[in-house]
Amino acid sequence: MTRRFKPLTGELVAALPTGCPGCVFWESPEPLEPLCGVKCDEALASGWMDRVRLEWGDCGRAAVEDGVVLGFIKYAPPGFFPQARLMPAGPPDDKAVLIACMHISPDARQKGLGKILMQVALRDLVMRGEKTVQAYGTVRQGSFETSPVVGVEFLLRMGFTVARPHPRMPLMQLDLRSVASWTENLEAVLESLRIPIGVTRRRPAINCRKGNS
Repeated sequence: MTRRFKPLTGELVAALPTGCPGCVFWESPEPLEPLCGVKCDEALASGWMDRVRLEWGDCGRAAVEDGVVLGFIKYAPPGFFPQARLMPAGPPDDKAVLIACMHISPDARQKGLGKILMQVALRDLVMRGEKTVQAYGTVRQGSFETSPVVGVEFLLRMGFTVARPHPRMPLMQLDLRSVASWTENLEAVLESLRIPIGVTRRRPAINCRKGNS
């Protein structure tokens, strides 16, 4: 068993957790219901990741165990996320990097992986000289399996504050200059997480609606 972080690239699209392969919610310019899998196009999703990597750099990180994606986080400048212009709290700051979504495989949840993925993402952005990161958060409770945005409570615990309020989905922000550099080896922390060996392999993307692929 080997766990490590890998850049989020097109070749990993098919291995993403249930409901995520082919989801192009953030990459779509038309108004969409905020729901994972509301629109799917695996070729577009893969091509989008490769284009962002070519024009800007890696658009996220994935925690991978023996070829299986345990979880991932996706981010890029707002211009690469057309859906961000339509979010209820208003568009993000063009000078900030937007964290679009983060998802954890069902068998790997509640193990601390989300916190580590966020730390890996913030460390990457700090090293790349970025100053500000934003993310839309949802105030909903319970499962976030079908949510294209991260929970507000989680973002607050990670140091984010409200940049633009909204009763359901505020825009959150973190000044990366205030982020302490993590001296711990996050890859070693990933290895130590008590995630069941042989987590469930990816099932069909059941959240993708027919006719959108």
